[in-house]
Amino acid sequence: MSKNKEKIKSSLSNDILQLFYNNPKAGYNYKQIVRSLGEQGSKYKKYITGILHSLAKQNKLIEFTPGKYKLHPHLLKERKKNAPVITGIVDMKQTGKAYVITDEFPEDVKISPNNTNNSLHGDKVKVFLFPKRKNQKTEGEITEVIERKKTKFSGILEKANKHSFVIADSKSMPFDIYIPFENLNNAKNGQKIIAVITDWPKHAKNPFGKITKVLGDPGDNEVEIASIISDNDLSVDFPDNVLAQSASIACDITTHNLDEREDFRNILTFTIDPSDAKDFDDALSIKKISDNLYEAGVHIADVSHYVHANTAIDKEAFKRGTSVYLVDRVIPMIPEILSNDICSLKPDCDRLTFSIIFNINLTGNVTKTRFTKSIIRSNKRFSYDQVQQIIDEKSGKFFDEINTLNTIAKKLREKRIKNGSILFDRKEVKFNLDKNGKPLSVYFREQKDTHKLIEEFMLLANKAVAEKIGKSKKYQNKLFVYRVHDIPNPEKLNSFAEFVSKLGYKIDTVRRKGISESLNRLLKDVEGKGEQNIIETLTIRTMAKAEYSTLNIGHYGLAFDYYTHFTSPIRRYPDLMVHRLLNSYLSDSKTQFNKDEYESKCIHVSEQERIAQEAEWASVKYKQAEFLSDKIGEVFEGIISGVSKWGIYVELTENKCEGMVPIRLFGSDFFYLDDDNFQVIGYNTGQKFKLGDPIRVSILKVDLIKKEVDLELA
Repeated sequence: MSKNKEKIKSSLSNDILQLFYNNPKAGYNYKQIVRSLGEQGSKYKKYITGILHSLAKQNKLIEFTPGKYKLHPHLLKERKKNAPVITGIVDMKQTGKAYVITDEFPEDVKISPNNTNNSLHGDKVKVFLFPKRKNQKTEGEITEVIERKKTKFSGILEKANKHSFVIADSKSMPFDIYIPFENLNNAKNGQKIIAVITDWPKHAKNPFGKITKVLGDPGDNEVEIASIISDNDLSVDFPDNVLAQSASIACDITTHNLDEREDFRNILTFTIDPSDAKDFDDALSIKKISDNLYEAGVHIADVSHYVHANTAIDKEAFKRGTSVYLVDRVIPMIPEILSNDICSLKPDCDRLTFSIIFNINLTGNVTKTRFTKSIIRSNKRFSYDQVQQIIDEKSGKFFDEINTLNTIAKKLREKRIKNGSILFDRKEVKFNLDKNGKPLSVYFREQKDTHKLIEEFMLLANKAVAEKIGKSKKYQNKLFVYRVHDIPNPEKLNSFAEFVSKLGYKIDTVRRKGISESLNRLLKDVEGKGEQNIIETLTIRTMAKAEYSTLNIGHYGLAFDYYTHFTSPIRRYPDLMVHRLLNSYLSDSKTQFNKDEYESKCIHVSEQERIAQEAEWASVKYKQAEFLSDKIGEVFEGIISGVSKWGIYVELTENKCEGMVPIRLFGSDFFYLDDDNFQVIGYNTGQKFKLGDPIRVSILKVDLIKKEVDLELA
């Protein structure tokens, strides 16, 4: 036999053995192996039968039925004994395959459906790594579920004569939950329910569970929102002891309170918030010092004065981590008697605050900063729209003061951009709802001057607090909570750069400041273009996730060396932690804080923030689907926002709702995906549907349960 043939057979033998290693429980016949090996299998299939016999003779494989082989048990034991082991978090896909995300390995580990071993999305697991094949992703097998992330799921009950299953709403839950007859809890077929997994026998295909609550009929607003709330493990009602403690808090401001605080009640102060807001946790004040110098105050509700550490209210607030803003309701972090009344900086009411006072000129240069416990009395509660009207018309109540703050804010923003801050001015989808929560119309909240005014002063305050503790010699070794944002992952950044280059754009992937400058230029260049949505989305995904930590690494996206969250203690627990730490250090308290305890808290509140964002987005997706549910057959202008082998995604221009046109509805031609150029092409006609192209579509079908919209070409 020639050396070349020997080399081919040796390589093929290794690949076949690797296939069995990577799927240790699977059995394969000749045809399955040829198919699994792809081009190499087809090209050299004449050798495969002989190689299988040879591997069986060597006790590497066993022929357990005629023509079908699996890995020999002794190799399975050897593999388990010698394989490297890592731990990580499961990212489960709808198809049943998964990836394990870990800090112990440079890439995500791919897990085939038959190697997930009863793990679920979010679980902390132990993984055996398979030897890596050339040019292939690292694969592995989940061997142990260390910690189950989630056991409660909302879904639809499907009852049959002998069997009942719950089909979970979550796309990351690919398994139906088997419900024994005695665990149905009187639920009826087709109802939306909440089920809890009680057991998952080792060799059972599906987990076993019981129904704990019947929500009602699918498609009903209250039922669907309750489902979103349940799926994200959000707490709506406060425990009785928390409500009782809240009711006992005195809101009267005593002489003692006044003696120990700086009084700003005679200085012009106002709040600017969304028109439907009730929890006002920040206010601005302004006083002229000289022709080009002003005293600008950022006053933040002093929640820590009322909510003390380790009380029932505090423990519940920490558990929640953040307020959650769904489309039609708010799930507050602290009871409404505090969030909407006692702590809220309502107009014409004396309120206790923690303030940062800046001496600042019209070019945005800060000459002096001080921190003080204070008392304020807001002169006016503005909505964003009201202030924007004052700015646009150059007249109205407090125009001079608002105009001064706006002038300063613009200078602060210019400097921030110049220093490398990345700007994400995305439109926020909002809904006008009727009394039953049904969306009547969709509108967009854009970043206008008023929003930017508030944003810049809040950023200035947060940065000042972080610098006070992290930068000054007196406090720089003190434990503190920072809002941190790491530099982009080079691999993700390079992939993103390759993607946008095919659309005619270029970004710097080398210089730190060059990256931010080119990203800002890119985001500006795509404004109003068809590819805007996908590029903005992918830019955000390319960035690292901002989080809370006691270890300061700076905030890449803002280009700040020191940054924290101080300005929203009514709705964010990290801000409450920061208030307590800052107050302790400024008052020279001898209180000692445990680093491990605070880092653990940072991990928890970062996770709660992520959960809240997912719940908020789910409620938006539901309302978008509900808005289109009575518009079947109506035609809309849209932009192709994504392409896949299943079809094209279209964002409707009028309302920013997104749906998919399945490829099966494209017509009689055969269409295929051209990945490299982000388009779907007709094989015979050459017709192209490309990312960013304008398109007319009509609403074909709306699935409220899945929050999905099917479209067809118009």
